[in-house]
Amino acid sequence: MNVTKLGIRKWLSFIVAGLIGQLAWAIENNYLNVYVFDCTGDYKYIPIMTALSAVAATITTLFMGALSDRLGKRKLFISSGYIIWGISIILFAFLDPHSSVTFVANSAMLSGTMIVIMDCVMTFFGSTANDAAFNAFVTDNTDETNRGKVESVLSILPLVAMIAVVLLQGMLVNKDNKDWSVFFYVFGGLTSLSGIICIFLLPKDNKEANKDEPYLKNLIHGFRPSVIKQNPELYLSLLAFMIFSIGIQVFMPYFMVYIQQVLGFDLVTTVGPILVVACIITVIGGFFMDKIGKYKVVFTSLGATIFGGIILGIFTQQAAIIVGGIVLMTGYLLSTAVISAKIRDYTPSNQVGLFQGVRMVFVVMIPMITGPYIGQGASMINGTTYVNEFNQTSIQPNSYIFIFTAIVMLFVLIPIILLLRKEKKNEEHSS
Repeated sequence: MNVTKLGIRKWLSFIVAGLIGQLAWAIENNYLNVYVFDCTGDYKYIPIMTALSAVAATITTLFMGALSDRLGKRKLFISSGYIIWGISIILFAFLDPHSSVTFVANSAMLSGTMIVIMDCVMTFFGSTANDAAFNAFVTDNTDETNRGKVESVLSILPLVAMIAVVLLQGMLVNKDNKDWSVFFYVFGGLTSLSGIICIFLLPKDNKEANKDEPYLKNLIHGFRPSVIKQNPELYLSLLAFMIFSIGIQVFMPYFMVYIQQVLGFDLVTTVGPILVVACIITVIGGFFMDKIGKYKVVFTSLGATIFGGIILGIFTQQAAIIVGGIVLMTGYLLSTAVISAKIRDYTPSNQVGLFQGVRMVFVVMIPMITGPYIGQGASMINGTTYVNEFNQTSIQPNSYIFIFTAIVMLFVLIPIILLLRKEKKNEEHSS
């Protein structure tokens, strides 16, 4: 099999836009949870914010993905989207009741509500630039011979971004008065700067405008029964990713808060080693993924995800948390790389933008609505309640979130096995 070479410009485009996008998503998916807790002292805003941002991301990607297909303009959506995305991140600095620049009164409910609303605004621009345009751009510029490598690199970017955010958050956020303003200035500025860089870095669009059907009709294209019937492998891949993402969302929104607030461990010394080692293992595994075989990798990585969840669910010592975290995160990243590559392989090449919205329904909206509430329910088992500084009673996340993650991951094996059987049948018919 001849491997298609990508060239340095495409690789840099994937890495720059991918990494900065993941820096912004690391703030949205993880640190806004810590931020809203610091501002309100209540965990209840975490699942609400996660669910609403998932809905916003999905609706945005449906409309903007179809529009980017219709116009054939990926570069424009990425560049302009990142610039405005960065500005929306900076605006969070003005929602912190501890900050001297805030325009929000020192009220837990008002601050929490404003953060949830601004998260949806930020998600609109982020999903336009990243979920709709950048994901389609990657699919447009890769093929089956090189997607394993590309996906392995892209899959570690969330953890690389999280490492950077963990380190800088520790330096930028004052532990005494919890002033987050500089944190949002820095990362918002980086995101906007990357949008300017993308104007010059990204190659010209190679996507022809798709105006075969009316725009509004294109929005529901991927949900038609006839389209699902024509692309069974794609929808089995999406189903596998949906169940997998639900399992991840059971623990991920609470992960940082659990480590820092519940166990009392320092994020840099605990989460840092987890992310660094998991990234290294994933890169090494990813570059051999196409040679080893995607299914061998995914069965192994799913097993690692389950095992890591069990370790974190049983032990609370820092050393055990680090070991279990490495196993869990490595399994998470490698599984993500394989399943994402499968989705790209089976996405119709002339309708890439149309299917980004469908992907978001399966991979983001449903998991981010259901997963955090499963995690919240899991935390009620032997749950610990406390009264925060605003005299509100809340429940702490506990280790059961990882046990429930492991249980959900078992169900991912069903669509993966069905997909493997379907591919074998197709090979037999074609030979």
